[in-house]
Amino acid sequence: MTLTKRIIPCIDVDLNDEGEAAVYTGVNFEDLQYTGDPVEMAKKYNEAGADEFVFLDITASAEGRETMLDTVSAVADEVFIPLTVGGGIRTREDIKETLRAGADKVSINSGAIANPDLINEGARSFGSQCIVISVDARRRYDEDGEYYEEIDGESCWFECTVKGGREGTGLDVVEWAEEAEERGSGELFVNSIDADGTKDGYDIPLVRAVTDAVSTPVIASSGCGGPEDMYEVFTEADADAGLAASIFHFGEYSIAETKEYLAERGVPVRL
Repeated sequence: MTLTKRIIPCIDVDLNDEGEAAVYTGVNFEDLQYTGDPVEMAKKYNEAGADEFVFLDITASAEGRETMLDTVSAVADEVFIPLTVGGGIRTREDIKETLRAGADKVSINSGAIANPDLINEGARSFGSQCIVISVDARRRYDEDGEYYEEIDGESCWFECTVKGGREGTGLDVVEWAEEAEERGSGELFVNSIDADGTKDGYDIPLVRAVTDAVSTPVIASSGCGGPEDMYEVFTEADADAGLAASIFHFGEYSIAETKEYLAERGVPVRL
């Protein structure tokens, strides 16, 4: 049986000047612009036929604060599809509280790199299906990596970053993906800092490098400019899910249009 490819809208949430949760959209993790209310957007995507929904608190890790669980709970009340929540999750207790607030899965990046045993603890306590390891990757053109791809005639590796892409770690993305899988991660969420917000397409070499290395489902993120980019990441990089933000947020394409485009071209999707 062929598994259907998932179409997943994502909201990046931060606190505004009044301390209230708001959705922002940017380019390369910078130049953030106000986009809307997280609860209203969640409700819209639930009704639009999204397969899942991702809520990312984009400054919780960098600011060393906890995820905005009140907002997560309000979002969870509006969505009846799997909800993944990320940002500021550093301990087993953080995982527990986020799931208790209504999340079906937690997305962990900085916390897992700082303490890889958190993956084991989370999978053992709550099940691998709840643990999504998020990778904020950037291209490096030097000799410090482990796994290399040939891109436009140059040899490149992908580095894991933390704190919303603000800090490099020296850790090779492919090496980390393999370790995360071994430790019990149920999914891998692959973000490209280089492609983020550009609408120039997903970073196919990055996604393909990860899907070739692991059997864990991979969610491709960053750079989607339209249904054709999702088609490419599904057929050229074998991603299990395509995540997008701005093309849906600003009404350039709908979830239904995207799925119809893919279905017409033989990609299995839930209509």
